Amino acid sequence: MRLYAGPSTHFIQDTVHNQIAGKLSEAFFRHFRYKPSPSEVNSWRNSLRAVSQVFELAKLNDHGVMLEYQLPLTSKRLDCMICGHDATGRDNAVIIELKQWDRCEEAVGERLVTTRVGGALRDMLHPSAQVGQYHQYLEDAHTAFYEGPDPIRLSSCAYLHNYAPEGNDVIFSPTFRALLERFPTYGADNVDAIAAYLVERLAAGAGMPVLARVEQSKYRPSKKLMEHVGAVVKGDPRYVLLDEQLVVYEKIFSAARSGVGDRKKRVVLVKGGPGTGKSVIALNVLGDLMLGGYNAHYATGSRAFTETLRKIIGSRAEVQFKYFNSYATAAPDEIDVLICDEAHRMRATSVNRYTPKSERSGKPQIDEILAAGRVAVFFVDDKQGVRPDEIGSSDYIRNAAARLGSEVLEYEIEAQFRCQGSEGFVNWIDNTLGIERTANVLWEGDDAFDFRIFDSPESVEAAIRAKAVEGFSARMTAGFCWPWSKPEGDGSLVADVVVGDYRRPWNARSDAGRLARGIPKQSLWAHEPGGLEQIGCVYTAQGFEFDYAGVIFGLDLRYDFTTQTTAAGQAALGWTGHPESSHDSQVKRGPEGKARFTDLVKNTYRVLLSRGLKGCYVCFLDKDTERFVRSRVEVGEPPT
Repeated sequence: MRLYAGPSTHFIQDTVHNQIAGKLSEAFFRHFRYKPSPSEVNSWRNSLRAVSQVFELAKLNDHGVMLEYQLPLTSKRLDCMICGHDATGRDNAVIIELKQWDRCEEAVGERLVTTRVGGALRDMLHPSAQVGQYHQYLEDAHTAFYEGPDPIRLSSCAYLHNYAPEGNDVIFSPTFRALLERFPTYGADNVDAIAAYLVERLAAGAGMPVLARVEQSKYRPSKKLMEHVGAVVKGDPRYVLLDEQLVVYEKIFSAARSGVGDRKKRVVLVKGGPGTGKSVIALNVLGDLMLGGYNAHYATGSRAFTETLRKIIGSRAEVQFKYFNSYATAAPDEIDVLICDEAHRMRATSVNRYTPKSERSGKPQIDEILAAGRVAVFFVDDKQGVRPDEIGSSDYIRNAAARLGSEVLEYEIEAQFRCQGSEGFVNWIDNTLGIERTANVLWEGDDAFDFRIFDSPESVEAAIRAKAVEGFSARMTAGFCWPWSKPEGDGSLVADVVVGDYRRPWNARSDAGRLARGIPKQSLWAHEPGGLEQIGCVYTAQGFEFDYAGVIFGLDLRYDFTTQTTAAGQAALGWTGHPESSHDSQVKRGPEGKARFTDLVKNTYRVLLSRGLKGCYVCFLDKDTERFVRSRVEVGEPPT
């Protein structure tokens, strides 16, 4: 998708006559079915006038120009691309990232600067880093830029047409020297320099056929990218397979690889509880498939989990690490093997209020996934759905596959690799929370796993911090029983989690904007050291594991010792949900959310209590609930 494409002479004429912003606005509305914001229209008007003047200065009057080009299977759009031939006659294209910034400040974080956007100071990618990401994406995944004997030569730069640097300006500081050398950034005083940069690559013109090559090329990851991602995954000791994991991996890998060549669609359904190694197996399948030359994608429904994987494996991995809602516009069988981790988090549809009309397939999300992949592999835990709209159960996947005529292969992972291999602990959680009857009615202790009940959040956090000092990974989590505020003006977090004198902030929100030094973004809370200073909720912690997990068990789920009457007229004791103590609007929303509230909150605490590899420390804010859980613990506990 692009909003504008045509000869450079037409583009210059449209800007001279003040028509370019209007044409883009009309194209935007046709595609997205809502109007662009006034600020975006204003940026088009100002930035495109500035770059058209550069084209006039450089005499680029026989070239192809494309504006607002959306990268395949992403929501990212290039501002401007101009195409033509260099002096030797070779096809060239140049990406130009346009910014209206007029000044920047230093930011905490690699490749970041701070500038004013939308009326507030925000940490943003350095322009050279941003355009470099687009450049890498096209070279890795667009056939026009890597395929055949004469691929299009791609160059990229940024043009900050309002930016007049002063002294030792942060944009041009030595910190960014390597980025600037590869993807130069030009300011308001560098018009001659950017014109010379473009002429060097586009001097011979004849750009429309080159532009046509770009528009007609296909999305397909290059062999270099597949080898890169595969090698990183397979070379990371965190992703080594053990015992039963290796057995299941071999079955899945074989089924996926052989299914690519079948005419019939194939679905591989892998079931397993917390800590059975679903994600480790999924990543190994991805790595080996890519090393074998297969176009494999890894998709989840969790922004935190996906962004952390991209951080660990590298920015180039973004091409292959997607979300469940990324496939509405994918061509049939575009992906050889589509691996869906945490598949229980699938939604009924990929559509939200911002989804453009042209990207609304009209299909359920699972149908989009099954259409895009020749083989679809789903890793699912039927007891980890924590929102009413998370519907990806085993039955749901199985029924969708049958409806679409796909062959289904099923596997189950039973061995426990979290909680120090203590499968009994996870079974005990299920039984204690009333999720499932198991043989583990009492927690009788396990020398390899440290479970303790503490009297207060302060004592839990003290124990968690002590483990972190010893070099273990450790995090504090809690039920969603407190509001979640936006940061203060200085980027510090509000201490929303309040229990008596205990006050701590949640991890940063996804819309937090600029954050103070040492505070990780929401998506990196589980990975960066600063995450120990905040409390994580289930949406941030789900999918991750730590050596030691601390849990504040809130008042949204309580055990009631008094006799109640069920809908069937039977007397019962048990767990009761308390929506009035919850701040999770997603779980409380609508009649379905209210009806399922207790079950969803049970699943939430099941997730939080099972994040620990070596230990779990918990405190209960409701004393009856604590008494009940203690009654299910037979082993003598260490002092708290």
